[in-house]
Amino acid sequence: MPAPGQAWLPGTPAAAVDAAPPEGLALMPVAAFSGRRTLVALGEVEAELLTGKLRAVADELPVARLRLTGPAEAVLARAAALAGDLHLLPPTASLAEAGRALARGEAPRPRRRGPPALADAASVEAALLAALGHLLEVMLSHAPGCRLGAGPEGVHQTRVALRRLRSVLKAFRPAAGGPALAEFDAGLAALAKTLGPARDWDVFLAGTGAEAAEAIGGDRRLAALLKAAEARRQEAYASLGRQLEGPAFPRLVLAGLALMLLRPWREVPGDTSGDAPRDKARDTSNDRTALLDQPLAEFAAALLDKRWHRLRKRGEAIEAHGAEALHEVRLDAKRLRYAAELFAPLWPGKAARRFLRRLTALQEELGVANDMAVARGLVGSLGAGVPAWAVGAVEGFAAGRTGRARRHALEAWDALLEASPFWR
Repeated sequence: MPAPGQAWLPGTPAAAVDAAPPEGLALMPVAAFSGRRTLVALGEVEAELLTGKLRAVADELPVARLRLTGPAEAVLARAAALAGDLHLLPPTASLAEAGRALARGEAPRPRRRGPPALADAASVEAALLAALGHLLEVMLSHAPGCRLGAGPEGVHQTRVALRRLRSVLKAFRPAAGGPALAEFDAGLAALAKTLGPARDWDVFLAGTGAEAAEAIGGDRRLAALLKAAEARRQEAYASLGRQLEGPAFPRLVLAGLALMLLRPWREVPGDTSGDAPRDKARDTSNDRTALLDQPLAEFAAALLDKRWHRLRKRGEAIEAHGAEALHEVRLDAKRLRYAAELFAPLWPGKAARRFLRRLTALQEELGVANDMAVARGLVGSLGAGVPAWAVGAVEGFAAGRTGRARRHALEAWDALLEASPFWR
């Protein structure tokens, strides 16, 4: 693991042994790699390819690892070119960790989970780098689970990591915005469009669809609807699989790594031809540099204030809100929650925990109401091949659940308004 406050580059191998064993004890090998090591010069980049097998007593695993060494821009360009023909991704475990896991018959331990911890970040830029590295690693570790038969958790956690990444980009845009950040965000948005349907059908089939079937009983028409929904889920997973297994996903990860390695936000923006434009660009660059070097707490407090004010304004007269207006409140609550989770470690204590707990409760209750609206849209999209009675039954069941979720959401809103903003 990197030292506290140090940016983490996904794919960075950790040391095989962190410290010498205690006195009187010795290290014992539990796995070994055997294979070929090939060195190839690719212009400015040197490529080292390991191919072979990782072997433990009771199991073995095929291995293909490629290490590219050279100037950052040249390495990134070479990796992007190779990704057009080979499915190249930074590894989520070092070879040593893969061997330890193989010997114990378990999966390698994830190096990153949940939201990034930024309490030790010395500046706005350090926080951005730490958040990017952490969330890229989380997304990489969960992406292999985005397949049918693996359960819904892979899609769910990959989507959460992706949403947190997009929230980080938006939060830090005043300090680091530019074409490179916008291009990376566009790639994340494209992946989100493919993750969304898979997650929506997962939630429907495990939630509203299953609950409606249990409440209504074993009706053939409802069984036909659920069969059609399962076919749609399989289509959504197939589309997601094609995107994750094609060149787009590796290039998206490489674009994230490029942000961390090249820090394009440090470049002078704008057209610098002529004295006046150059002076203006220099002033803009100086302002951005000052913001990047600003203590994180000042930057975070201003951002949280802005999002909290927006949520309160959106929620005025919430009792009279219709479904669409409540959906907008949910989106603003989600944006505030991601930012609050990100920056809460800067203000540790009960106030932060209470605020986050109540904000989470609001988002979850509004999420239940939104799931019901999504469910009605999903069954309506199944087409004429599904019995109309079954569509109406599920829509009616979802509508009945919406009223209860709405009441709980209004209670959660009142509770949140009583919580003091912890960043003040």
